[in-house]
Amino acid sequence: MARTFTDAERRILAIVQQDLPDTLTPFADIAKAAGPGVTEDMVIDLLSRLKEEGVIRRFGASIKHQRAGWSANAMVGWIVRGRDVEELGRRAAGDPNVSHCYYRPSSVGDWPYELYTMVHGHSDAECADVVSRLEALLGLDDHMILKSVRELKKISPTYF
Repeated sequence: MARTFTDAERRILAIVQQDLPDTLTPFADIAKAAGPGVTEDMVIDLLSRLKEEGVIRRFGASIKHQRAGWSANAMVGWIVRGRDVEELGRRAAGDPNVSHCYYRPSSVGDWPYELYTMVHGHSDAECADVVSRLEALLGLDDHMILKSVRELKKISPTYF
């Protein structure tokens, strides 16, 4: 069932999908930008309800990793061959250098990779160390490292 939002909620959500105000009172600033009748408490309440309901997973700052010195990354495809993907995914996701972890069953016969981890480091050597650590942690040694050559697009979806 599709959720309906009030006009004020839509205005708030349109704002929070962008960069948040870099101020001491970001929620008050969002309320002001959303227009008359919107209060800081309304903004906080809406975001809290959506998180509690599972509509949004989290609400927080996102660091641009390249600007923070994490200039190397690689997507690693792992061959899991019927192993407990949920458990492997939990282990991999627990590594602080892994930002994304996905299970994507392969329907292509000659592409056996189904568990994917995005690893980050300050250098290619550090990424290689992360992959070695994951090999030991997961008990997997059959993988393919897909290096990023250039970022073509990276934005969050916009809904309102």
